[in-house]
Amino acid sequence: MKEIPQISEAEYEVMKVIWNFEPISTPEVVEKLSSKSDWKPNTIHTMLARLVKKKALHVRKDGRVFTYTSLVEKHEYVEQKSKSFLQQFFGGTLNSMILNFIENDKLSNEDISELKKILSMRDKKGEK
Repeated sequence: MKEIPQISEAEYEVMKVIWNFEPISTPEVVEKLSSKSDWKPNTIHTMLARLVKKKALHVRKDGRVFTYTSLVEKHEYVEQKSKSFLQQFFGGTLNSMILNFIENDKLSNEDISELKKILSMRDKKGEK
């Protein structure tokens, strides 16, 4: 797996816009983020620049407009963050996390049924 840059929570919000609309220009990013946050355009510009510096984004200049595309795929980032979370809080094992949720009554009967269904489907895939 390739090296994934460290991305802050705020930068992750920017990345979500990029992933959903790439290639996307600076004004479009500002418009989309301004509609759902109270960030000023300069704040968004700073985060875009940081993400380019971290090699999470590629920027191309088209005349006077900067256009961004991601260098990190969403599924790669989510996978890395998931593994990091499991390692940090549950010793890297999914079993420990699920057991924690079950023991603390965080999973409803519906959640447990859904997990059983997913595991059953996975078992059937493995048999083929």
